[in-house]
Amino acid sequence: MKAVTVKQLKDELSHKSANELKELCLHLSKFKKENKELLTYLLFESHDEDQYIQSVKDQMDVHFSEINTKSFFYIRKSMRKILTLTKKYIRYSKKKETEAELLLYYCKKLKEFRPSIKRSTRLQNVFDSQVKMIRKAIHKLHEDLQYDYQLELDNLLDD
Repeated sequence: MKAVTVKQLKDELSHKSANELKELCLHLSKFKKENKELLTYLLFESHDEDQYIQSVKDQMDVHFSEINTKSFFYIRKSMRKILTLTKKYIRYSKKKETEAELLLYYCKKLKEFRPSIKRSTRLQNVFDSQVKMIRKAIHKLHEDLQYDYQLELDNLLDD
């Protein structure tokens, strides 16, 4: 079966009743964990973005505390997993402020991590690429927010 375009889906959904739409959403949520997580964000967490960001940060803290530090292989693997989760939560929100905030927090945790990421070129490259992503996200924000996040980024890079 070939998937149809978003426009075709949009047109078809416009013909459905509210009850039918509810059933479609519930049916969709049963197939993938990500669909259920996205619906959870949209229905329960999207109205309070600050609380959402804090819950993601708390989850990141837990994951960082569980990292196996026996070798850089395990550290890299865990860091990539945390970054993948973080990017997924950023996609749910679709807000550049959330992206900048979460990526800054990720980089801060990465920089504070012991053993130091400076001993691993690959981890340093992950850090550098995320700094580039932060700069892109900051560039798309309002000027006042740009200034605040740029200060935070500069502090992170100066340490």
